[in-house]
Amino acid sequence: MANIRLKSIDELETWNGKELRKLRITIKNRIEGFKAKAKAKELPASHPLNGMGIEECQSLLTKVLKAEKTLYKD
Repeated sequence: MANIRLKSIDELETWNGKELRKLRITIKNRIEGFKAKAKAKELPASHPLNGMGIEECQSLLTKVLKAEKTLYKD
């Protein structure tokens, strides 16, 4: 199981494929949570998505998809 807690989302190029996949799935679930409810559940401080809104999550999702594409391109 990939552990994404306490990892820096500013350094996605250092993440491996399993971690990027888990983060992508987590971001998509978070975005759906925002769409279902106006106020989504608070995340713990150690979670990479802590304090992010829907726009920030969508932006991060784009970055994760690019990082995955770069990882698997080689």
